[in-house]
Amino acid sequence: MRDVSDDGVWAAVVLTGGTASRMGGADKAGLARQGRPLLDLALEAVAGAAETVVVGPEAPTERPVTFTREEPAGGGPLAGLSAGVAALTGDASTVVVVAVDMPHLTAATVARLLAAAPGRAGAWLVDADGRRQLAGAVRRDLVPRPEAAAGLPMRVLMSDPGCVDVAAGEGEAADVDTWDDAARLGITDDTSRRT
Repeated sequence: MRDVSDDGVWAAVVLTGGTASRMGGADKAGLARQGRPLLDLALEAVAGAAETVVVGPEAPTERPVTFTREEPAGGGPLAGLSAGVAALTGDASTVVVVAVDMPHLTAATVARLLAAAPGRAGAWLVDADGRRQLAGAVRRDLVPRPEAAAGLPMRVLMSDPGCVDVAAGEGEAADVDTWDDAARLGITDDTSRRT
């Protein structure tokens, strides 16, 4: 199998369709940091992608993207990534995947993941405890097709022995799983702005 390409062309999949069960089902993509929706912050981090697919409910964005959903909706991150990859129209062999609830991811984070990925199955951001987070650059052909991804956990992809770890910088691995997390990270429920 091929390794991640170093030709500089890559696609992005942003996952926004989680259940947010510990937040009462809140729309994480519409939560805001410093007045900007988390979805737009995630899209800014992957702005260098040749194309971007957002997996989750459609919402206004600062730049054009393609929206899709996994079937059934709420099937988990790997099912979402698989649906996103299936919706790509270009032939980029590297896919960057990010979760919308990681507000401190930046283009610099993505650049470090991409720099670590060539010659490997992929690269994943790891927190201070060594846990791989839902931010990575992976070989496109390693992502299972939607019919094969249903019900599988993301660790199936993350644990590929050909993947490497990229240490998170200060705050980069922080995510919003609870309202306490949101308060700590300066995230507000600003969904009323999204029209």
